[in-house]
Amino acid sequence: MHTVQLITYPDSLGGSLAELNTTLVGPLQDLFRAGVHILPPFPHSGDRGFAPITHAEIDPNHGSWEDIKAIATHHKVTLDLIVNHISRQSKQFQDFLAKGEDSENATMFIRPEQLWPEGAIPAEDLAKIFLRRASPFSTYTVGDNKEQVQVWTTFGHTDPSEQIDIDIDAPITRGYITEIYAHFAIHGVSSVRLDAVGYVTKKAGTNCFFVEPEVFDALKWLKESAQAHNLSILPEIHAPLRIQKALAERGYWSYDFASPYLILDALVHHDPSPLVAYLAVRPEKMFTMLDCHDGIPVLPDLEGLVSEERMFKTIKQCSDNGALFSRLLDPPADSKVDVHQINCTYYSALGSDEKAYLAARAIQLFLPGIPQVYYVGLLAGENDRPSVEA
Repeated sequence: MHTVQLITYPDSLGGSLAELNTTLVGPLQDLFRAGVHILPPFPHSGDRGFAPITHAEIDPNHGSWEDIKAIATHHKVTLDLIVNHISRQSKQFQDFLAKGEDSENATMFIRPEQLWPEGAIPAEDLAKIFLRRASPFSTYTVGDNKEQVQVWTTFGHTDPSEQIDIDIDAPITRGYITEIYAHFAIHGVSSVRLDAVGYVTKKAGTNCFFVEPEVFDALKWLKESAQAHNLSILPEIHAPLRIQKALAERGYWSYDFASPYLILDALVHHDPSPLVAYLAVRPEKMFTMLDCHDGIPVLPDLEGLVSEERMFKTIKQCSDNGALFSRLLDPPADSKVDVHQINCTYYSALGSDEKAYLAARAIQLFLPGIPQVYYVGLLAGENDRPSVEA
């Protein structure tokens, strides 16, 4: 029998963690036996929680750790550990800005010279890096002498970024992560999603995304450290099928980020053949989804699974139904598609067709794995362009 997990922001079902608790034991009672994944409820400085100032506190606008513990008495709770980065406003980075290399936190942050000690970054190396913003680095004013220092910032919509990458191999970073695990465990958390863990490995001459074998060394440490606190982990990695298979072969659960698009594609084209071919080879230890807080994944998750011609038709239907798109800054040279994610509710992507939506949800719920239902999809939410524009 499948059990289903709910995923929601802390303020999306009732406005607070206390109201989420009331909803889970009231109208949603017995629906989500696999528990609830609460998206970052921590104090933050951007990206709706994914630029955490600290993981040790709950934003008082959402509630408290007592609310998390109350939910955990009847639902397994999953929280995010943003393992690749921390907020620019965090005490660790602020201390580095104030003291520079004299800061006890200095080794937590990654400077280009750590990878390229000879100085300038070779253009060919820079061109290989999988970019999520125009540059993988941001420049900050550091110390009393106002030195201009570059640090690695994979994500962020501002320059300099609010999201500062942290060095997974540094002892101080490992201590920071271990403390988070311990804090989660004493407050009733059962599992941890490792947000953006595919970006934690930086290595000169690579794309600095899911660098093997180093990434598996990092995952092994993260898993063993979590298990020491009776926590399980769920790596969150947008990547082609090859990488999802590599995770499964090593015993990790991962996300099935390909099936949401392929289910949509099957319904748009009235042809399930790409979906059927994918289902024959996908790992079974996966969390399935349709929509999520990021949108409907396209690339790199769909690499090699569906033709570009089909993609264009599906993407156009989503656009006609009010979708927006997040785009890759460096799409493959041989590709005409640059869409990273379709920013659209799944119900709207299907033209608010109830039968099509129920068909999509049924396929998801009966796939091998653990189905995860985003609160917007649970409520058949539709696109709200005026609010986006506002």
